[in-house]
Amino acid sequence: MQTQLTDEDIRFYRDNGYMIRRSFLDVEQVAELRSNVLAAIAAMPGKRKIAGVGADLVEGDAYYDRVFTQRINLWRLSDVVQRYMQSPALGEMLCKLEGVDRFRLWHDQAFIKEPFGNPTALHIDNPYWSFHSRQSISIWIALEDATLENGCLCFLPGSHKLARYDNMFLRDEFGAIFDIYPEMKDIQPVHAVMRAGDCSFHNGLTVHGAGVNMTTGRRMAMSCAYMPDGAVFNGQQNILPDSYFAKLRVGDPLDNDELNPLI
Repeated sequence: MQTQLTDEDIRFYRDNGYMIRRSFLDVEQVAELRSNVLAAIAAMPGKRKIAGVGADLVEGDAYYDRVFTQRINLWRLSDVVQRYMQSPALGEMLCKLEGVDRFRLWHDQAFIKEPFGNPTALHIDNPYWSFHSRQSISIWIALEDATLENGCLCFLPGSHKLARYDNMFLRDEFGAIFDIYPEMKDIQPVHAVMRAGDCSFHNGLTVHGAGVNMTTGRRMAMSCAYMPDGAVFNGQQNILPDSYFAKLRVGDPLDNDELNPLI
């Protein structure tokens, strides 16, 4: 992993709410992570989206089930995925980018945009999660080339500074988020074209989306979201197991080491 950061990297990330890191993984690391992600997905039963304990999320046949194949918390099934997503060196990098002392893993996600998969509408991540924080962060690792043709990510630079915790459920309309944030409509998107092994980081309040896959091949990525240590429950279940969710009260710390390990 290429986890070294310069002061300019940190300034760019904080100003823009995203950063692209070229050659984050080398060829051998990409092959190792990709094969283990695919093996973990294959080991999951049926169309259940979450590995191990978690909310009962199942893949259906609606519009957004045809945006990508999504599987969550593969670190529970694969020591290799766990090693990458919970790397202390990566954790140190995240802390430097966001200026916090420690992070907990919120959840990882494999995203496979299948051939001719629908676009991912512009959205903000953090309002969906069980905590609110202006310093949450995600990594998105390209395990295959992400191009304009197969639906690479795009970011709205600086949108994290304007965002609130208002959000909407993802809709078919790509720009529906502008109904809530009309002030963002003039921000020019940046397309995050990546080669396999490149990655991006984005703040949990940065608006981002992805295009349609206009090819006969898939576009595969591994992502992971991280929560600042000390974050508290906001009342939303998201991926939390039913039994844990039932015990939580708004304001309780989300410090369960089994579910959200420190990295």
